[in-house]
Amino acid sequence: MTSAPVFSATTICLSDLGPELVYLQNNQGQYLSFYWKYAEEYGFNPEDVIRNSENPAFAPVEMNQYREHIQRVMERRIPETYHCLFQYGDYTVPMELVITPVFNSGEVVSSVLVMGHCLDEKVISKTSYTALTPEPDSYQNLAQQIMRNIRRHPYQNLLGELLRNIRKTLDLDIIWRQTVDGLGETLEVSRCLIISYDMENKVFRVEAEYCQKPYKPMLGERLYLENEPYLQQALQSSDPVALDELAVETFEQKSVLIASTFYQNQRNALICLQQCDRHRYWGEAEIELLREFAAQVGTAIAHATLYKELELASKKAEEASRLKSDFLASTSHELRTPLNGIIGFLRLILDGMADDPLEQREFLEEAHKSALHLLNLINDILDVAKIEAGKLDLELSDFRLGLLFENVENFTRTQALQKKLSYEIQTPSTRDPIMVYGNYQRLLQVMLNLVGNAIKFTHEGGITISADILKKPLTFNGQKFPGSVRIRVADTGIGVALEEQPRLFQKFSTVDGGRTKKYGGTGLGLAISQKLIEAMGGTINFFSMGEDLGSTVTFTVPLFQMPIMKVSQD
Repeated sequence: MTSAPVFSATTICLSDLGPELVYLQNNQGQYLSFYWKYAEEYGFNPEDVIRNSENPAFAPVEMNQYREHIQRVMERRIPETYHCLFQYGDYTVPMELVITPVFNSGEVVSSVLVMGHCLDEKVISKTSYTALTPEPDSYQNLAQQIMRNIRRHPYQNLLGELLRNIRKTLDLDIIWRQTVDGLGETLEVSRCLIISYDMENKVFRVEAEYCQKPYKPMLGERLYLENEPYLQQALQSSDPVALDELAVETFEQKSVLIASTFYQNQRNALICLQQCDRHRYWGEAEIELLREFAAQVGTAIAHATLYKELELASKKAEEASRLKSDFLASTSHELRTPLNGIIGFLRLILDGMADDPLEQREFLEEAHKSALHLLNLINDILDVAKIEAGKLDLELSDFRLGLLFENVENFTRTQALQKKLSYEIQTPSTRDPIMVYGNYQRLLQVMLNLVGNAIKFTHEGGITISADILKKPLTFNGQKFPGSVRIRVADTGIGVALEEQPRLFQKFSTVDGGRTKKYGGTGLGLAISQKLIEAMGGTINFFSMGEDLGSTVTFTVPLFQMPIMKVSQD
């Protein structure tokens, strides 16, 4: 007589919690109390479940696996989500359970509170053991098949909806945004991240993020491989990596679930779920959802990336076409100018317009100067054609840096002095000649181009050419060199705006046409110089603080042998 009132009171209390199924169970698997919303409808008394706990009428099909989950919750004292197939008579009932440890005095866990709901009510009435399995021996296979489907598809509607949204766009940012928001909100995680990985530099970068308050956002953060062991683990696995308990992390994550996205067996991102407010056990349904979602997102990311690359390539092609059109327009003018000069001065001589031999010589010198200018323009165009065709062959050898500077000075000092500009050459103080390794004629071409530009764009102040020794060894074309020489051409001229500087080394490109158009030029000089310097194992850079603040171009060339430096005596 005493059990009924106690059970009745417990039943009322449990039913007030709201779930369809709720019960208390001890560490022996015995039901201490039990409530199921549909118990009376399907003809069994909840009291029978409690009285006959060793062989209950309503019990999990996979009892051993179920007890493992119960035991783990008690030992780890962390709630878990579990999808379980229950059997009552001839019926199978798929349930989603939340198993929560119950703390007694002294923080001892000896029982659990289990709450759940039916994943599909149709299964109760339509999926019976007798109807689906005429052979009793096949029941176990049937139960396992149903459980696999339950574990795989409890989020099927969500998965389908998210994937439909992702397939509607080829915008990579939108795909990332929908992925992190959809997974983050549905699985109620603290953060959901899309992470890219730079294989060469071994750096991760957070590309998109869903983040709940008050946790610190990670968007744009760079994470290094050696500092992120769980990301290392994810890179080494094609399956999702679930970690329930982490040590103290910089961004407070206590549990993480990570999956790689792939396209044609190539990893293209990581999806990372983080729980920061508690340790979280990642259920099979959550792992399976992330696995399937990652497989689809990997393809979407690849298609969006390809589309973005094609779009960028199209824009570059359009820009190249425009630049070439501009180049042809400006080059035709550049070619006509010296050609007209040649024809004009020669016509003056042929028409007898020169009054004396001195004037005739002056006309010939001007024609010769125009011819050399025309030749330089044609050589620039031919050099570009060779570079683009990959037919630029250079014979490299060692020669004196002093010889190069002497010839540059012979060709350019007079031009600077005619504009009343200072002209200075500074070289390191060494006991023996500085020997460099490269193609002399091509380095002379580069130097004449850089110094010529410096003089052309400078109206007051001066030009400084200098060199210094870099003692860092390098290897080029399989040959080792003790260091390199850095050559610097600095001027006090019109400078270049910061936003224009990235265009300087593009073929057919001149900066700020309004300011530089009056100076002429094809826009090929720096592009050719860059290719030539790189073909000789060096690098070239341009520096300017802005308009009217001068410019400096530096380039390096391999040092054939290390010179003996003179020690300055103060």
